[in-house]
Amino acid sequence: MKLCISLDLPSAKENLALVEQIKDYDVWLKVGFRSYIRDGKAFLEDLKAINPNFKIFLDLKLYDIPNTMADAAQEIASFGLVDMFNVHASAGKRAMSEVMERIKDVPNKPLVIAVTALTSFDNDEFKAVYNEDIETKATKLAVDTYESGVDGVVCSAFESLDIKKNTSDEFITLCPGIRPFGEAAGDQKRVADIPFSKENLVDFIVVGRPIYKSENPKEVVNNILKNI
Repeated sequence: MKLCISLDLPSAKENLALVEQIKDYDVWLKVGFRSYIRDGKAFLEDLKAINPNFKIFLDLKLYDIPNTMADAAQEIASFGLVDMFNVHASAGKRAMSEVMERIKDVPNKPLVIAVTALTSFDNDEFKAVYNEDIETKATKLAVDTYESGVDGVVCSAFESLDIKKNTSDEFITLCPGIRPFGEAAGDQKRVADIPFSKENLVDFIVVGRPIYKSENPKEVVNNILKNI
């Protein structure tokens, strides 16, 4: 299981200061909408400058018509800076297949994963949009993702094991909303701790606030790595 740290602070300066503190650890860094829209590709370059061995997950959740998604995926892959990015499984199998086809010949192509059900949804909210329960629909979307040749999915730890049973043990599950030591859930609804994530064969845990809101982020990262 790998640790992926969300860089969601209000400025590039604050995010880079956090990364400087953890630069000696074997972790992934998640760059989402806020940071990427504000700081752009240069921010990714700054992260790699701190430690070229950092792995970057660009969390932009591409969701559009198939050709537009494939165009965007090609641009991301061509950066040579991104080790993993994501799309929305709800875009459909054709869109996901086109993304994978478009980047198949890119040297050192990044991993691609697809969002099933956002961890901010509770079941009632999800059902209002998708007309199915989370567990059922998340697994269906994961199977679509798997059959499209995508490397894995973004899901909650609660769906991880069932998704692997319906796809493959090698199919990646990346799980946001992880509160490693039982911290407050905040705006997440389906949260899990480290032991539960292990039991459910999660490949990547995404941790943000418990790290960057801590007075000693380095200590928190160290403790998480000891436990995973």
